[in-house]
Amino acid sequence: MGVKGEKTKELIRQEAYRLFAEKGFKEVTMKDICVRTGLSRGGLYRHYSGTAEIFAEILSEEYVIADRIEKKESATEILKDMLAEIKKEIPDKENSLSLAIYEYANQGNAAFFEEIHEKAKKRWNSLIEYGMESGEFRSVNADQVTDMILYYYQGLRMWSRVVPFEEKTAEHFVQTVQEMLL
Repeated sequence: MGVKGEKTKELIRQEAYRLFAEKGFKEVTMKDICVRTGLSRGGLYRHYSGTAEIFAEILSEEYVIADRIEKKESATEILKDMLAEIKKEIPDKENSLSLAIYEYANQGNAAFFEEIHEKAKKRWNSLIEYGMESGEFRSVNADQVTDMILYYYQGLRMWSRVVPFEEKTAEHFVQTVQEMLL
């Protein structure tokens, strides 16, 4: 696929993400995505077979840290960058996919979410272990800290749909993770 095709797919994912955040998974149609992107149905179907494929691709995107670890970047800097992204996401209920994720998971896609969860665990574990090996992080049980980070974060994202959070709630998350590791 050429550069133009990749740019079109990126546009589709960006606009579909906004629609899924606004309406949930079940309510978004390919027609909605066509309207939002300005693409014809044929143009959209050239790239994706349906909303489930688009949603799965959106959820499969991840914050890549393996390259940064391989380049021997500071574990502390990688952590701070990841936490800065999370801090922006937590209070942003308008861009939360929590409802859509719940709906999608209840349509028989539990294995898909287990795979995403395992990738997230591996990513966090690799960062924590790298930080401990480099002497930048405290010695901790990486599995326990990873579980706490993932479930704390996901709980905040889910609750942000129904409970208004102040900026300090996201800051508390960041501080908690930093205090455990740094």
